[in-house]
Amino acid sequence: MVKKKKNLKKNILITGGSGFIGSAITEYIVKNKYNAIVFDNNSRGNLRRLSKVRKKIKFVKGDIRDKRKLLSISENIDTVIHLAYVNGTKFFYKKPYEILDIAVNGLLNILEFCKKKKVKNFFLASSSEVYQNAIKIPTDEKEMLKIPDIHNPRYSYGGWKIFSELYGVYFAKKYLKKFVIFRPHNVYGKDMGNDHVIPEFLNRFKKLGNRKNFLIHGTGNEIRSFIHINDFISGFDKVFKKGKNQEIYNIGTEEKIKISNLALLISKIFKKPIKFKKTKILKGSPNIRCPNINKIKKLGFKQKIRLKKGILSIIGDLWEKFFQNQ
Repeated sequence: MVKKKKNLKKNILITGGSGFIGSAITEYIVKNKYNAIVFDNNSRGNLRRLSKVRKKIKFVKGDIRDKRKLLSISENIDTVIHLAYVNGTKFFYKKPYEILDIAVNGLLNILEFCKKKKVKNFFLASSSEVYQNAIKIPTDEKEMLKIPDIHNPRYSYGGWKIFSELYGVYFAKKYLKKFVIFRPHNVYGKDMGNDHVIPEFLNRFKKLGNRKNFLIHGTGNEIRSFIHINDFISGFDKVFKKGKNQEIYNIGTEEKIKISNLALLISKIFKKPIKFKKTKILKGSPNIRCPNINKIKKLGFKQKIRLKKGILSIIGDLWEKFFQNQ
């Protein structure tokens, strides 16, 4: 009688694994020969994003606030990658309580899961939103973190991320073998949803028609840096394989651009001249945000996709159809 070989691959749980970043990380985990278990309620995610690996993963539909559902996962989990949050700037202002409810109860539940299931390793997705009114630009991981105004709903997200890092660090010292924090900086790519500046701008250009007035929040002089999802995964790969216990890593690029120049870049791609229609900047939005990525560079990270090339890759078929109709 031939004995069946045991599956010796490690089980990795990805919360929020059908979201934009989560699905890319799930694909990465599968590609690297791990067993991927995705936990998501698809409120912001979509199984469509997992179509390439759907047959190779286990998907558990559930709300991260549902402790019973989370604890029903029977696999012996070696590593957790926690991304189950609500993001998108408009949600910070419109639904601060929901953001905090999911974040607080979600983190407490996943850490209790780790404690009960004896999980060894934990990778926490934080955010560039922890850097409010940064003193140093580019901003490194040692920047002092603060919540400038607890009554400004903008900080419901960034404020919670700060607390999750703090809580996670001390939980890990007691219950985990390895705890690593990564801070994504304006990740963009195909199928990222419509709640971020690049897809918002692309949608506005699609709807412009013969009009020229183009809406921008703020002066247009606000500066951001963006990282394509493929480069982000390259950075995550370095953190996942080489990141040290209790360390924090920015994952982004140092390619800065003014928001007005971002709009002009897209207008050149679409060959549509525009005139800016400026509105008040949202309260709490920083004038500049750009990460210092020296730490992740030392792990071997290099940006490969410049912003213009990345935007062209997003437009794809839509761009071709646009010009066919000109």
